[in-house]
Amino acid sequence: MCGIIGYTGPLDSKKILLEGLSQLEYRGYDSAGIALCMENSHIRMIRHTGKVSNLKEGCKDVKEVSHCGLGHTRWATHGGVTMENTHPHQAGRVILVHNGIIENYHQLTTDFQLEGKLRSETDSEVAAWVLDSIYQGNPVEAIAKLVGYLKGSYSFCMMFEDHPGEVYAIRNVSPLVAAYTPSGSFLASDLTALIPYTRQYFVVPEDHIVKLTSYQVQLFDLKLQEQLPELLEVNWNMESAMKNGFPHFMLKEIHEQPEALKNTILPRLVKGLPDFTDDQIPDCVLKQCNQIHIVACGTAMHAGMAARALMEPLLRIPVTVSIASEFRYEEPLVDDKTLVIIISQSGETIDTLAAMRLAKNYGAATLSVVNVKGSTIARESDYVLYTHAGPEIAVASTKAYSVQLAALYMICCRMAYVRDCYTKEEAEDFMKKLLDAIPAMEAMIEKKELVKDLVSHLIQKPDAFFIGRGLDYAFSLEGALKLKEISYIHAEAYAAGELKHGTIALIADQVPVIAIATQEKVFLKTISNIREVKARGAFVILLTKENAKVEHGVADIQINIPDIGDRFTVFPIAVILQLIAYYASVGKNLDVDQPRNLAKSVTVE
Repeated sequence: MCGIIGYTGPLDSKKILLEGLSQLEYRGYDSAGIALCMENSHIRMIRHTGKVSNLKEGCKDVKEVSHCGLGHTRWATHGGVTMENTHPHQAGRVILVHNGIIENYHQLTTDFQLEGKLRSETDSEVAAWVLDSIYQGNPVEAIAKLVGYLKGSYSFCMMFEDHPGEVYAIRNVSPLVAAYTPSGSFLASDLTALIPYTRQYFVVPEDHIVKLTSYQVQLFDLKLQEQLPELLEVNWNMESAMKNGFPHFMLKEIHEQPEALKNTILPRLVKGLPDFTDDQIPDCVLKQCNQIHIVACGTAMHAGMAARALMEPLLRIPVTVSIASEFRYEEPLVDDKTLVIIISQSGETIDTLAAMRLAKNYGAATLSVVNVKGSTIARESDYVLYTHAGPEIAVASTKAYSVQLAALYMICCRMAYVRDCYTKEEAEDFMKKLLDAIPAMEAMIEKKELVKDLVSHLIQKPDAFFIGRGLDYAFSLEGALKLKEISYIHAEAYAAGELKHGTIALIADQVPVIAIATQEKVFLKTISNIREVKARGAFVILLTKENAKVEHGVADIQINIPDIGDRFTVFPIAVILQLIAYYASVGKNLDVDQPRNLAKSVTVE
C-alpha cells in the first residue's frame, strides 16, 4: 500500500516525481503529494487529496526548477482522506513519506511529548517528529537510531533541510528499490517508476539505510557500515507497463495471459516434462514431504484452492490451503516433513511473508511462487519459482493469477512424476494438455464482445452468485472476487450442492447465477443444482464445454469453452470470469483499474 518515489540529480525533479507517482498510483490513490528541495534549500510541498491528476494540476504554477525531491501516493490507514493527512509530512528539519504502519505511534506521541505538534492523524507524522527529535546533524546516524524506537512495518523516504540535494531511505518489510544512473539517483516502491531511466537496480535490504546524492547511491547497515548492494537486471521493458492502445490496463493484461503462460511454462519444459533444474528446486523437496500447505491471500489464495483440488486426489497426500492472515493464529500442523507453498504476485504481501517466516520456524521447506524478482518473499524462501507475467498494473489480478496456476500445475506434475504417481508418459500427457490451455484462452479472449453483451442484466442487480463443484467451485471463488472488487456488485461463490442448505433462500426472480460446469464426473449433479435455482426464477449464465449436452431452458445464456481436459478448464474459464467483471465495471462507468478502497500491493496488516 502507498507508493514512494525519491530522486536527486541533474533533471527536473518535479517532472520525474509526478511521472513516477503516475506509475505507482495503483498502490494507493486516496491522495498524493511531493516535496521539492529548491535552490535556496527551501522545501516546497504540494499536496492534494484524490488522484495524482489532481496533484499534477496543482503543480502547474511551480515554475522554479528543483533537482531533488520525494513523492507519495497514499492508501489511507491512519486518518481519513484529508489534506492534513496527505504525505509528505514535515517535522522541523525532517521531510518524510511513509508506506506501512507504526504500531506504537500512540506511545511515541506520549514519550516524545508530541501532542501539541501534530497536524495530522497519521502515524507517519509521529515518526517524522521522533526523527527530528533525535536528529543531531548526521542523517544516517539519526535514522539508525530511529529504528530502535519503532514497532511495525515501514518504508521511509526522507530529506533533511540542512542536507540539500540528498535523499535518504530505510525499510522494514515494506518494499523499496534503488538505482544510480547517469540521469541521477532514484528510489521507489516499485520498478515501474524506475524503468524509464534504468534496467539495473537493487532491492533495498531490510534494516539498511540508503543515501542518494546526484552522483552516487550508498547503502549502510544499522552499525553505519557501508555495504555493497546486489545489482539486479529488469527482464521486461517500459511498454509492458503501458496501456498500448487498450482503454484499461485490466483489458490489456487479460489479453497478455496466453503469452505470459508461454513465458512461465516453456523455459521449464524439458523433453516434455516440467524441469526445475534452472530454478534450483531439487526433486527431493517435492518427493520427501508428507503434506503440502499452501498459504496466500486473495486471488493468490484462490489459485491455491484450484491447486489443492488438483493435487490432493493425484498425489494422495493432505493439501491444506490457508489464508495467510489467519495462518499465524491457528497453530498450523506444520513440521519438517511439510512443503509450504507461498503464493504472492508482489513477493511483498506482509501477511504472506509473516506466514512464511512462521513456517520456516516450524522447520518446513518453503517454496514461493512469485512474480517480482528479488522481492522479500523470494529472497527469504528456501526455493523460489518465478512466474513471468511481467508488470501487472490493474489492481484486479488477471495474468498473475493465470501464471500462478500454471506454476502450481507444473509443480503438481513434477511431484506426481518423482513420487511415482505418474509414469513418464502420463506426465508428458499432462504437460501437453496444459499447453492446450493456451489456445483455449486465446479463443475465449476472442469472445469478449459476446461477454460484453451479456452483462447488461448483471449490472442492474445488486447481487450475484457463482456456483460449481470440485475444481469448478475453486474457479467460482475467483470469479466472485473479481466481480466484487471492480463492479461493486455483491457476489458470493458456493459449492453448488451446498445451495439447498440455506443459500437458496436468497435466490429470487432474475437474480444472476453464474454456473460453471466443466467437470465430467459431477456434470449431471451441477446441472441438477442449476435447475434448482432456475426453478426459483434465477437468471442463469452457464459456462461449460462445447461438447456438453445441455437441454434447452437449463440456462438463459450459455458460453462454451473449447473441449480441453477437465483439469485445465480453469484457464479459459478464468478469461470469461475476468471479462464478465471487466465489462460489468465498464457498464457501470466505474474506475476499472483503480477500484475504491483497494491497492495492488498489500504491505500492511
